Amino acid sequence: MAVTEDTIRSDYPLPVYNYRVEIDGETVAFSEVSGLSINYEVTTYKESPTSSNAAGPRIILMPSQIQQPTVSLKKGLVRKTSIALLYNWINSTATNVIVKKDIVVRLCDETGTPVVSWTVHNAFPTKLDAPTFDANSNDAAIESMELRADKITMAES
Repeated sequence: MAVTEDTIRSDYPLPVYNYRVEIDGETVAFSEVSGLSINYEVTTYKESPTSSNAAGPRIILMPSQIQQPTVSLKKGLVRKTSIALLYNWINSTATNVIVKKDIVVRLCDETGTPVVSWTVHNAFPTKLDAPTFDANSNDAAIESMELRADKITMAES
């Protein structure tokens, strides 16, 4: 049986290279996004045995508080946007004027239409790494920023 375009569109995984990142509604080109994780802390409860024949306490694991995510963004250092976007944002954190922003990462299909989106709520920068400098390389200068956030939500677009 031949595989149709509709079958591929509905049953095959989406490629990871076709995505868009929006910071406060403005689209910014990033070469890599990582850390879009939704994690819960785990609490251990020990329950006393109910009969004299039981051997030790019964251990129950339960989810508790959501862990605050750390998201990493990497992008090429661009003259017009790098200082204005990332450096000014982390610099405001250094002066105790914490500017929290929502970040939306949209994974798109082959036509560029968003299929799934992750929203990073109330993100603020905690680290900005300058590019690695190497006189023997002609690679693009890549800067990276780490963010902490309240939570991440995921939705179909």
